[in-house]
Amino acid sequence: MRIETVSFDSVMLYFGDEISEEVLDHVQSAYTSLKSLANIIDLTPSYTSILLQYDIFYYDTSDIQKVIITHLSKFKNIALKKGKEICIEVDYSQGLDLQRVADFNQLSIEEVIQVHSAQRYRVYAVGFMVGFAYLAKVPSSIQTPRLETPRAKVPKGAVALAQTQTAIYPQASSGGWNILGHTDFNDFDSFEIGDSVRFIDVSL
Repeated sequence: MRIETVSFDSVMLYFGDEISEEVLDHVQSAYTSLKSLANIIDLTPSYTSILLQYDIFYYDTSDIQKVIITHLSKFKNIALKKGKEICIEVDYSQGLDLQRVADFNQLSIEEVIQVHSAQRYRVYAVGFMVGFAYLAKVPSSIQTPRLETPRAKVPKGAVALAQTQTAIYPQASSGGWNILGHTDFNDFDSFEIGDSVRFIDVSL
């Protein structure tokens, strides 16, 4: 782990340089244990790092790193709590960009759906908008670049894909990800770093 000062009241904890499930496990474990550290204002986990904001009336830049290292060392032998598995039903018949993804990868639409729904994805980060969980890793056989021109409005519940990641739009917004289908799933607050997600094909 590497710790770097970001500002007068925050530091960044780095757990690796490459996105992987092993690094995500370290991020998830540290994030879980740091929740119990006193006088921490905010924790923002991501793919390989955690941004930690602390109360400057209790810590300063000279001792916060020692406090973090000491705190995490107490938890290093504690088994990682397995994230929950979330199964989400998807109607792929509403996939506006299924043909684009199929053509780009020289597959049939049915093959794209089969590959996308067969994979187990992990929650690597939550951001962009409230409840927007970045799920990875999309199999290389269906990875597709974002749209050259983003849509002005992507509907809530759109299940989409962009390169190595897939996600669900928790609300209507602009966006350039490839839309593969739609879901009525609405429990976006339930997503946590390390959770597993499986998509279930319920297309007519």
